Amino acid sequence: MANFVRVAAVSEIPSGQGKTVEVQGKQVAVFNHDGSFYAIDNVCKHRGGPLGEGELDGKNVICPWHGWMYDVTSGECLDDPECAVERFEVKVEGDGVLVGI
Repeated sequence: MANFVRVAAVSEIPSGQGKTVEVQGKQVAVFNHDGSFYAIDNVCKHRGGPLGEGELDGKNVICPWHGWMYDVTSGECLDDPECAVERFEVKVEGDGVLVGI
């Protein structure tokens, strides 16, 4: 069972935006897509770019280093299906966004 950790307030991650957080020593990118929150590993499988700093295009984040795209709802890589990143459970409690590791 996942251990949930509060990583941000809902207001800290506006719709269409992302934020990089550390959860139990792991870098995680948390995104708000139309009011729903998703979390994936922050490290792009291509060259290690910070996905949390990428631009969100619908439900896809574009890596700021080389443009690889990942579906934030599943972790699937749109450029190479074998390069998916880990996805983490997210829940909202009150005004807090919690990520399960």
